[in-house]
Amino acid sequence: MVYLRKVKTASGATAVQIARKEDRRDVVIEHLGSAHTDAELAALMQVGRRKIEEGQGVLDLGLDAGSDPGEAIVESQASRLLVEVVTAAWRTLGFDAIADEAFFQLVLARLVEPTSMLDAARVLGELGMTPAHRNTFAATLRRCGQRDYRDTIATACFNHALANGDVSLCLYDVTTLYFEAEKEDDLRKVGYSKERRVDPQVVVGLLVDRRGFPLEIGCFEGNKAECDTRSHVVSGSRRRRLLVVT
Repeated sequence: MVYLRKVKTASGATAVQIARKEDRRDVVIEHLGSAHTDAELAALMQVGRRKIEEGQGVLDLGLDAGSDPGEAIVESQASRLLVEVVTAAWRTLGFDAIADEAFFQLVLARLVEPTSMLDAARVLGELGMTPAHRNTFAATLRRCGQRDYRDTIATACFNHALANGDVSLCLYDVTTLYFEAEKEDDLRKVGYSKERRVDPQVVVGLLVDRRGFPLEIGCFEGNKAECDTRSHVVSGSRRRRLLVVT
């Protein structure tokens, strides 16, 4: 049996899909899109009902003279306001110092919905954007390390906080992120876990200003002591302060 399926996404939107039951499982036949408002949801549901009625044939958009003028038609979907707001914040914070459109797309996709690199194209498509190729995304992630994007972002954050925040007092904290992996590697190692787990993990440290604005972030081996991570992160912030002063 074919039916319309509504699923809540991590970003709070409602995904509308045409699905069927197969061995007591929901099998998605077609993803129609994600709705962020009641009007978008109603339009997507109407499109889905029509597709089911027509047996998944060609969708009649009702552009002929005999169509119902009150009928909802989805011509395209775009979240221009969301993209424009994120883009404006990106530039205001000085992150456009990284001239890498694919990197911006990956960040935007993660802000909207915390998903994988391979699934970022779907999220961007639902925003009305043309995503970069997955090979370009993979190359971008390699460039992040090769060109030290994190240092560029941290410098922009410090300059922004220096001009608009309060760096007279900085706060630092760490957390651990574990992985369901059997073996350790150069980064993921068994160490002290705040969740009392014995899985390989990494240690993440964050430095913020008095108002909680992020200044530095670091990722360390899972068995690294908290005091060692603090000295590394704080030294990076001190270096940026000296560069600004001099």
